[in-house]
Amino acid sequence: KSLSRSSVRSRMSLKPPKAYNSLQKGALIWDPKPLQVKKIFEALKKGLNEYLEAHQAELDYLSGRHKDTKRNSRLVSFLNPFLSLCPLQKQIRSVERYIRKLEFHISKVEELYEAYCIQCRLRDGATNMKQAFSLSPSTKASRESLVELYKNVQECTEDMCFIEGALEVHLGEFHVKMKGLVGFARLCPGDQYEVFVRLGRQKWRLRGKIETDDSQTWDEEEKIFIPNLHEKFEIKVTELRGLATILVGVVTCDSINFFTTKPQAIIVDITELGTIKLRLEVLW
Repeated sequence: KSLSRSSVRSRMSLKPPKAYNSLQKGALIWDPKPLQVKKIFEALKKGLNEYLEAHQAELDYLSGRHKDTKRNSRLVSFLNPFLSLCPLQKQIRSVERYIRKLEFHISKVEELYEAYCIQCRLRDGATNMKQAFSLSPSTKASRESLVELYKNVQECTEDMCFIEGALEVHLGEFHVKMKGLVGFARLCPGDQYEVFVRLGRQKWRLRGKIETDDSQTWDEEEKIFIPNLHEKFEIKVTELRGLATILVGVVTCDSINFFTTKPQAIIVDITELGTIKLRLEVLW
């Protein structure tokens, strides 16, 4: 147990302390959620592999072009072939560097999740043993074992939180674009709305107005959110009428499906009957 824990800490010691808010002095240790972490890990790995496949396809295309250019270099031998080859070679090297970066990213995520699973199994084992000892007759040896098992559970819990913080560093960014409200007869010229989007401690508040030609103007169009392992997007829409505000609806949206190479168009039902919808676009 101690060897496994120390190896986890040593491998992550190069990361900045702010990446591990769960273990900062005075911070509260939350309860790890292995099932949620597993879902995020699988979605993240799938998205990273999609990026890897796309760039590998681009590299294959550029390499084919490069071979064709070299094969036909005799046709342009009287010109300067370096001018045609150099930009293509630079582009190939750039894609190769990015592929290596993605491969390292994937291996790091896999390493973190493997360490997380080990700590999870150790914690489950210590928890089961603690329950078994608590049901046995109370003796000095059993009480000492319970104290030691309690420490093991706490240490495993801290390590799992530590790894969750390290894994969050590798989740990338969500670029969320405002695409407007859809409400058919519910949206009238002159109506003003406020949209409040929250992901954990990150907040985005923007206001919009329905114009006479049914178009919409918003004071902000895009916001960057840092993905979180445990938090979902919370969206609240209110209608502004003078000094009064009327709540239109509040919804939550999971971010698991956003880990993909293509922009995700989201249409959220703000009201229960779906008479007003919010359109967003998320690019990871």
